[in-house]
Amino acid sequence: MAHSLLKTQPWIFSARFDLGFILAPALAVTLAALAWSLFGGAASETSPWVWLVLVVGVDVAHVYSTLFRTYLDRAELSARPWLYGLTPLLAWLGGCLLYWCGSLVFWRVLAYAAVFHFVRQQYGFMMIYARRERGLPPLFCRIDKAAIYGATLYPLVYWHCHQRQFSWFVEGDFIRLDLPLLATIAGLFYGVILAAYIVKEAALLRRGTGFNLPRNLLLAGTATSWFIGIVLFDNDLVFTGTNIIAHGIPYIALIWGYGRNQARLQGGRSSFLAPWIAHLFTWRAVPVYMAALFGLAYLEEGLWDGFVWREHGSLFGVFGTLPSLGSSDALIWLAPLLAMPQATHYILDAFIWRMQTRDTNWKRVLFAQEPGRS
Repeated sequence: MAHSLLKTQPWIFSARFDLGFILAPALAVTLAALAWSLFGGAASETSPWVWLVLVVGVDVAHVYSTLFRTYLDRAELSARPWLYGLTPLLAWLGGCLLYWCGSLVFWRVLAYAAVFHFVRQQYGFMMIYARRERGLPPLFCRIDKAAIYGATLYPLVYWHCHQRQFSWFVEGDFIRLDLPLLATIAGLFYGVILAAYIVKEAALLRRGTGFNLPRNLLLAGTATSWFIGIVLFDNDLVFTGTNIIAHGIPYIALIWGYGRNQARLQGGRSSFLAPWIAHLFTWRAVPVYMAALFGLAYLEEGLWDGFVWREHGSLFGVFGTLPSLGSSDALIWLAPLLAMPQATHYILDAFIWRMQTRDTNWKRVLFAQEPGRS
């Protein structure tokens, strides 16, 4: 019975793949954070090697995984050349203008762009897992949307209203609101939304619609990881782990699964810019896929450390020969250039996964549908 329940669920790729790489990371890191605190975890700072694995190996690496969905796909490039041509240029020029206004202005705008990207990713997964739930009252869909937004926005409101020992990018990048009452009110609204969600799920079961396991696991993982990482613990290590793992690993897995489906559907006539790219999307080549992402991420972070931060010399020794620019005026041009892959990723991700757009090729690929099938 359990097997048939899993088989009928609206998975993106398969029960095993989705559970292991898209839904489990948020829940697993939440349990790890709770276990760490229960068994005497006290470290508040992220060690260099943990930072290398989490920030470079997952967070920055997931940015570069977008290349396989966009710039390394010939068909995608030809379909939207202006989008892919102008986005990096405008992201860099816009970043230069922001940095000219002040470094904190630049980091603040980038931080809020990142927050928007992180929130929207969870919303996007929620809508993907709810894609088969048609013919239900519109109120049910609104409750789903309110629940996933509440799971992400309430912790962010709390963060803005309470002093935290961690930052998104740099200290002071979030606007500080000395309004703890606002956080309390937001928490009450969030509680009402979750109660409505539970009532809605009970109504679905009574109607015989069934239990949407991945959608509920996605909400549970999002709610717990964001609450524990931002509200429950005031700890940089816990925030870094929950924030990055819950976001980065599912995205890397999504791109890999998409690439695998694309390679299978297109066969020998792959639209990737080079034939070898399709071979990365096999289980045997996963280490190569991850190594490629890590290499690009390591290069970017090495340049940041050599030119700007000078914080992880033990990890980026070869980059220590670069001139430290500190507060040099050259950073007006360089910092936005180094941040351009990240900013481009944020912008493009708002376009390439739109569920509302009908008859798009990416949906056929993602859900392994042959062209012409509904």
